[in-house]
Amino acid sequence: MKLMRMSTIGGVLLFFIVTSCRKEMADATGKQPLNNHDTVFVHPGLLHKQADFDRMKSKVEAGAEPWVSGWNRLTSNSHSGLGWQPNPADTVYRGSDGVHRENYGQLYNDIAAAYATALRWKVSGDKLYAEKSIQIMNAWSARLKRINGNNDANLAAGLYGYQFANAAEIMRSYSGWAPADFRRFQQMMRNVFYPMNHSFLTRRERCMSHFYANWDLCVMNSILAIGVLCDDRDLYNEAINYFKYGAGNGAISNAVYFIHPDGLGQWQESGRDQGHTTLGIGLMGTFCEMAWNQGDDMYGYDNNRFLKGAEYVAAYNLGDSVSFKPYANCVGVVQNVISSGSRGNTRPVWELVYNHYVNRKGLAAPNCARFAQKVRPEGGGGNYGPNSGGYDQLGYGTLTFSLK
Repeated sequence: MKLMRMSTIGGVLLFFIVTSCRKEMADATGKQPLNNHDTVFVHPGLLHKQADFDRMKSKVEAGAEPWVSGWNRLTSNSHSGLGWQPNPADTVYRGSDGVHRENYGQLYNDIAAAYATALRWKVSGDKLYAEKSIQIMNAWSARLKRINGNNDANLAAGLYGYQFANAAEIMRSYSGWAPADFRRFQQMMRNVFYPMNHSFLTRRERCMSHFYANWDLCVMNSILAIGVLCDDRDLYNEAINYFKYGAGNGAISNAVYFIHPDGLGQWQESGRDQGHTTLGIGLMGTFCEMAWNQGDDMYGYDNNRFLKGAEYVAAYNLGDSVSFKPYANCVGVVQNVISSGSRGNTRPVWELVYNHYVNRKGLAAPNCARFAQKVRPEGGGGNYGPNSGGYDQLGYGTLTFSLK
């Protein structure tokens, strides 16, 4: 699904500080250096921690459901196979610039493969999958120099930035990833993806609601994920602060911009279409989970505001009636009714939200629970169509996020 601009519709203990990815890391394995504020990040610590992988492994080995069904969904996806061959490019184009052919499918397909094979390694222990994941990431870090196109290039830098960082964060614990190659990958994330992310998030426009929430959210995810991957607390804090206080629609009070009397929170894109609202739930859920794994509770921020938005989106897309407050912004967009476009859209985003609020925190999330049950077991890139919308989230949540 195309996102549009609103206006167009191991080792030696470390006793020193590594200040950023631009400096060489002294750890012989290339893993878990200290960040520049004397605070150690958890590694692996984006969407999954080691305890999560231990749970997945034990449940799959025991033949327990729903993990086995999630595992089978992973292993049957061609992106997780050893025959996958990377197809890197020097420049990735998303959005027509009138000159170059769009080729961003090469990137999102390879990221899906890098992530899927990383998961297969962590659960099975088979190093052949680790080597495959590393092969893909090394191929891209050796070639990619820029992301171009029209304004949609910012979507590529955001969506594929956070996803690639997640694959690398898993594989940083693999002793077979040469430290120099790991550093080169970090440098690619910092030098190619982050500058675009930062420029977009710090933009200054007369109307900051010019972009829908998904634009900010994918960029916020990328900055936070690169911050963890590169042990850079400044980047991480940049993303956290935007979530709380940002001027654009990705900030929590703008994304869930109105709380109805029944307690449900209207999502900023609800008057646009439901494909983008469900994408927004996946992106904000990803952000909250990555922050949670570093000790920051964005799920619970502002009295569980995200939960209220997720329950609203889930309810409407399951066929329920919801209240709608007319939406208008400063560039003349007026939406008087909730959109039925793409209603019931299926994305692999609900297991994450459901398992956090219900199984981890013991809160009520009946609509998210119903949606998670409906889409279980969740697949990944390649299971939801060939177009970019099917790759906007990493997926496999039944395997990776199920707690009970």
